[in-house]
Amino acid sequence: MATPPPFEYLKRFVGYHLDVCFQETLPNYHRAQLDGLIATYRTLYLARGHAATRRYEGALEGLQALPGRKSTATTKGTPTTRAVLEQFELLPFFDHVQGTDGFPCKPEPDVLFHSMAGVGARPEDVLFIGDSAADMEAGRKAGVAICAVTYGYGNHADMAKWEPDFWISDLRELSR
Repeated sequence: MATPPPFEYLKRFVGYHLDVCFQETLPNYHRAQLDGLIATYRTLYLARGHAATRRYEGALEGLQALPGRKSTATTKGTPTTRAVLEQFELLPFFDHVQGTDGFPCKPEPDVLFHSMAGVGARPEDVLFIGDSAADMEAGRKAGVAICAVTYGYGNHADMAKWEPDFWISDLRELSR
């Protein structure tokens, strides 16, 4: 069995589609093999039940306190996103759940446009909160204000290149 890549290497794929990760780490795989890996990953991702996953401190309270409509704009598929939000008791705080379903993924802005349409928002009404450079780039391309979080797996230096409008270390900071 091959040695898995180091965690620090894998962290740089946060916010990007599985296809990007698999293509870079397995450059000799052909399309059918990559598609098979993605399908297997998606099955295992939900089946493992997120036993080691925890909500970030302040996430629940931050969502409870934030006014306005809320939507997701994630690289995960919509069904997977709903399942994760439901498991962590966060689903009731979202007016719309939008994953990347059959259109280009971040850093392209498509998921943000679909998310905005889902809640009837205009770019000037949106604050997009993200934890990766792909999030920041997608937000800039969509013409929305962007907020980078200092927690999570994202690389702060890579996010800073997109000059986020805000930086927060806890979601509760947005309601103050």
